Amino acid sequence: MSSPALSGAVAHHPWWESGVIYQVYPRSFQDSDGDGIGDLAGVLARLDYIAALGVDAIWLSPVFPSPMADFGYDVADYCGIDPMFGDLAAFDSLLAAAHARGLKLILDFVPNHSSDQHPWFLASRSSRDDPKRDWYIWRDPAPGGGPPNNWISDFGGSAWEWDARTGQYYLHAFLKEQPDLNWRNPALRDAMMDVLRFWMDRGVDGFRIDVLWHIVKAEGLPDNPPNPHWTPAQTERDKLIQRYSTDQPEAHAIAADMRALADGYGERVLIGEIFLPNDRHARWYGAPDRPQVHLPFNFQLIENDWNAATLNRIIADYEASLPPFGWPNWVIGSHDAPRISARIGEAQARVAAMLLLTLRGTPTLYQGDEIGIGPVDIPPDRIRDPQHWRQPTLDIGRDRSRTPMPWDASANAGFTTGKPWLPLNADWPVRNVDAQLADPVSMLALYRALIALRRVTRALAIGGIAIAVGDSDVLAYERWHDDDRLLIALNLCAEPRQLLLPVGVRIAEVLASTLPSHPMDGTLHGDGGLVLRLERDD
Repeated sequence: MSSPALSGAVAHHPWWESGVIYQVYPRSFQDSDGDGIGDLAGVLARLDYIAALGVDAIWLSPVFPSPMADFGYDVADYCGIDPMFGDLAAFDSLLAAAHARGLKLILDFVPNHSSDQHPWFLASRSSRDDPKRDWYIWRDPAPGGGPPNNWISDFGGSAWEWDARTGQYYLHAFLKEQPDLNWRNPALRDAMMDVLRFWMDRGVDGFRIDVLWHIVKAEGLPDNPPNPHWTPAQTERDKLIQRYSTDQPEAHAIAADMRALADGYGERVLIGEIFLPNDRHARWYGAPDRPQVHLPFNFQLIENDWNAATLNRIIADYEASLPPFGWPNWVIGSHDAPRISARIGEAQARVAAMLLLTLRGTPTLYQGDEIGIGPVDIPPDRIRDPQHWRQPTLDIGRDRSRTPMPWDASANAGFTTGKPWLPLNADWPVRNVDAQLADPVSMLALYRALIALRRVTRALAIGGIAIAVGDSDVLAYERWHDDDRLLIALNLCAEPRQLLLPVGVRIAEVLASTLPSHPMDGTLHGDGGLVLRLERDD
């Protein structure tokens, strides 16, 4: 797991390699006008908090005009701002204020599908002869009637919707209100590239590209094969293997074109949302002479069991899969995933914070995880996520990850003067930003300390990595840059475990600890983690 690139020998590292990204879900960050929904003016009002975290960039979930069938991921205008969030002037003010604080701003680009209310789709749906008909994916019924193939929507049910007016079906990988765009059409492709230009001309620093591996479908749209390992505990979509509906070779050429466009604007970053096994995931980096996205999002810390053996394997296999020029990245939470504290408990969530911010690669932090928001109960009458209602028996709703940010102990946690669009975490009177800012051993204090350490420690920001020997419940790895050598030791259980040092070294300094105290007797506290500077034991 070492190479010149890993050891920091590369002369220049763009900002997104050494930086930390912070995801803001605007609906739930800060409301400025009392309607119970967060907005751009609210994000602007909280920029100093974000800057004080020490992060380098904000990834802003969609704020484009939308009917909100899927809360902004059904875009009705790719070059505007939904009135509930503000307008273009409000966006420009936020962008300028972020840049003034040294923060980058990354937008969420949704290229696989639009809203069914987008003017493009309204035109496409109006007639089989409309010039924009082929901007979406339309097909006749199957012989004998019914959908053209067996594809299943990611939200359950057929991926095809019948349109009686024109006598064809249209494809939607998600909700029927989110018709898939046809990236095989050159005019559609040009129009979407113009969207990227619009925002980069405005000064945006990059894009997180939604479901990038979905954007091209196999020619002929053949049936997907059945999944022989499917069980009722899995989603309906997983009944099939998405062989022909995702990850097609032609999509890589589109990603390369997006990268070439972005590179023409300087250091703009492209982050691709891609859920694939390591070997296929790594292909989204492209080749040195035809690169694709800078960071194909790596969700493995979310998708796998939380124990030392599994994490050890994940890190080693992921690092081994990367091309020599590929830069890794890690996430432990997002607007689509269960909260890390809800999944593994608050004690281990502190360990997860240290893992996220000391692994090699770019970390992305999701709002609220830095204060340890845990399980949130959403009463049935407050559920908003359409994914829940499509498959309610699986309890896969995403609302619990999207609850409003609790800022203080005032009414509605300082998030809004109105009624929050989703309930707050029940412990918000004590688990809020103000309370944790006043507590030197809070989760927030830990995140701020780790980010600050990463910023001043080249071994953590851009250095090499190698898995070290550890107790069976301990995940340990070394980071280094030039002569600076660190050991990160993370206890994945609640009982004390032995701390094993590499041969020929001793502890020179404790740089960070997940707990207020730490023994120096060769043990690790339960649920504890340490960042240690090593020196030769001469």
